[in-house]
Amino acid sequence: MIQLAASVLAADFSQLGAQLREAYAAGACGAHVDVMDGQFVPNLSMGPEVLRAVRRVSDEAKAKVTVHLMIVQPDRFLEAFVEAGAQRLVVHLEHTHLLMRTLARIRELGAEASVAINPATPLVMLEEVLPHVSSVLVMSVDPGFGGQRFQPSSVQKIARLRRLLDEARLSQVDIAVDGGINAETIGAVARAGAKVAIAGSAIFNARASIADNVRALVAAATDPAHAGE
Repeated sequence: MIQLAASVLAADFSQLGAQLREAYAAGACGAHVDVMDGQFVPNLSMGPEVLRAVRRVSDEAKAKVTVHLMIVQPDRFLEAFVEAGAQRLVVHLEHTHLLMRTLARIRELGAEASVAINPATPLVMLEEVLPHVSSVLVMSVDPGFGGQRFQPSSVQKIARLRRLLDEARLSQVDIAVDGGINAETIGAVARAGAKVAIAGSAIFNARASIADNVRALVAAATDPAHAGE
């Protein structure tokens, strides 16, 4: 069964605590915090202070907090984000110069180490690092902007990654997917082998309540009518 994580970038920050509590009560398993520096991607987003607030609310629900570092030279800020509450840190394969060293440092700090891969990056580039991560984040859109359209080729990429992990006897490594997740796409990524689906706009910006949005996504994950591309 796929789990649903709430991307707080799409939330109303004036109501962040209340909105996260509603998402957790309806079945979301954790929070996904996108950190952007205006260089790795064009946008700017939140830092450790917002993360501390997310962690406090998440602890109430025993929900995991993942921090996705879309920043240049992420090694400079690993300690700061773990100290602020990150339980899992995600760094990008494409822009982390000494990736093995970075993953080892994340583990030394007591957090789970995860690697993200962009849509245009081939899976073969992941093979050497897979034994050293707890999860792989498959980007199903180019990083940096919320509300983008899901790239259908991501479904086959997730399926190929699942086979690669199984063949390497690394079935404990989770696959997460981020970008364009909604009721029409979540079922396809679940069937392809993703363990965690990250949704922002589909939880916080839809017309229904946050609780109804979460329940609809969870239902769609197992509904054959939402087979996706």
